[in-house]
Order: sequence, then structure tokens, then C-alpha cells
Amino acid sequence: MTSTLPAGLDEFLETAGWHGAEIEPLPGDASFRRYFRVRSGDNHAMLMDAPPPHEDPGPFLHVGKWLTGQGLRAPQILAEAPERGLVLIEDFGHDRMRDWLEVNPAEERRAYRDAIDALVNLHQCPPGPFESYTLETYLREASLFPDWFCKTAGMNVDSMGFATAWREALGPLLIRQQPGVTVLRDYHAENIMLLGPQGEYSGEQGLIDFQDALVGHPAYDIVSLLQDARRDVSADLEAEMLQHYSSRMDVGETFAADYAVLGAQRNAKIVGIFTRLWKRDGKERYLPMIPRVWAAMERNLAHPALEPVARWFAANIPDTVRARQGGIFG
Repeated sequence: MTSTLPAGLDEFLETAGWHGAEIEPLPGDASFRRYFRVRSGDNHAMLMDAPPPHEDPGPFLHVGKWLTGQGLRAPQILAEAPERGLVLIEDFGHDRMRDWLEVNPAEERRAYRDAIDALVNLHQCPPGPFESYTLETYLREASLFPDWFCKTAGMNVDSMGFATAWREALGPLLIRQQPGVTVLRDYHAENIMLLGPQGEYSGEQGLIDFQDALVGHPAYDIVSLLQDARRDVSADLEAEMLQHYSSRMDVGETFAADYAVLGAQRNAKIVGIFTRLWKRDGKERYLPMIPRVWAAMERNLAHPALEPVARWFAANIPDTVRARQGGIFG
């Protein structure tokens, strides 16, 4: 296994005070970024290997330090050598929210309520020192749907009309987005760690996979959590958690519309990404998730705020594809 370890690891760990630690590789999905569990006696930590030029740990360090500086539960940075792509961080343990809930389904409402409360705490902070979610960013993400799903399916669609429809739907939201909150952008049950002794959730949750944070609309991460691509969230639970968030924050009369718009935008993006992961990268395991994401997208498209986008779908996506909720590959 030594040959698979990051270059310069021994020196890095010795400098960090972890000389002679045991190294355990962990499974991952990224092309270049890898994770290892590091143990030294009773102490344990996580090692991120994000080797340049393919990866850059700088954004993770930047966002993570800001989150912990605001009192939020990102992992503590124990040691860093970003020029080598090596970062030693606090180990949040084994209990991802998604996996833990498979064993403890009766705790679902409690875990989701805590996840919403974590977003409330984040949204009560001033916006972080990050770039803003712009119209161009939203459009670039949404365009993954025609660029990958539609092209892979052999559909000749009106890509220019797609962008025009989204500009119309997103315009009012962009005004209401100001001044914005920190948006983690991938906030869902696989990226939330339930902290406490293994298997015993204490009520505290840890944040991971936040390196792409931007300043944007507060509804975005709520959509990411409650319209999860990887886990079914019932309509009742979604409604209950939206009400819980609304009871703690002054969301305003347009929040439901903005939630639907961002839900449709994010889910269109994910359908495109999952198609790309299959078609380009050979990762077939993402195909069975597309119908779940598509179903959520269709629910969002029914909101009046998405009327121009709904018209585009009606004109460009065949009823047979929509009836199968995008599950036409494989």
C-alpha cells in the first residue's frame, strides 16, 4: 500500500506531530482527490490528498476556516501543506446522515430538523467572503441539461430558448437574492455527518464538501437537502421542514416561488451531471437516480414562477421521456 500513499506524506505527518501513524485509505468517487483515515494511539484524523495541478485544497481551507470562525461545525484544520495538496483535518467519524438513517429510520425527522437548524445558523451569519451566485452561473449549470441529457438522448432541442426561459424565471429571484447568504451548494444527507459516539447521534452535525461555496439565495441549500438526488424525502417531510425553516427565519411571500425555481434549476443541472457521469466517465450507478431527480423537477415546474421553463419543456421534451422521468438510458 505504501506505493499508493501521497508523495511526501511521511514528512508531512512528522511535521504535524503524527509520525508513525497508521494510514487507512477510504473509498472515494473523485478522480484525483483521495481521503485516508489516520490513527496514532487513541487519536484519529482525516487526511485529504488533493494533488496539484488536478486539485487545489485552497478553496476547502478558505471556506472551512470561515465556517469554523463563525462557530459552525466544519472540521478543524490540524495541519496543511496546500502546495503538496495535503490537509489533515478533524475526523467526524463514520455516521453519514444517509447511512445512519437507513439503520435508524425513526430518527428521520429529528435529523432533518437539526439539518435545517444548521442552515438557520449559517443564514444568520453575514455572507461569507465568496463569489456571488450570478445569472451566468445559474445558466451555465442549467445548460448541463440540454448539453448532456438531451444530446445523449438524441433530442434536437432549442438551447437558446432554454436559456431565454431561464433568464425570465431567474430574473425576479436574483433581485430577491440580495444581500445573500453563504450557499454550500451540495448540502444533502451524504454530506452531513452525525456526530457522537459511533452509532449514537448526539444531535450535532458536521459539514463536509463545502469547497464550492458561493453567496446566493437561502432556498438553494434547503432544496439540496429536501430534494435529495440520492435519498427519498417524502412530500410531508419536505413540507414540514420548510415550515420549520419559515418559523425561524423571515422568508417572505415569494420564498415558495424561489424554492421552486431553484429546485428546477438544480435538478435540471443534476440530470445533466448524472448523464455526463455515465456517458463520459462510465459511472453507471448514477443512472438509477435520474428518475428521482426528474420527478422533483417536474413538481417544481408546476409552480407558476416557472411558466416559461415549463413551456420550453412542453415544446421540447417528448411526453414519452417525461413519463419515464428521464430514465431512458441503460
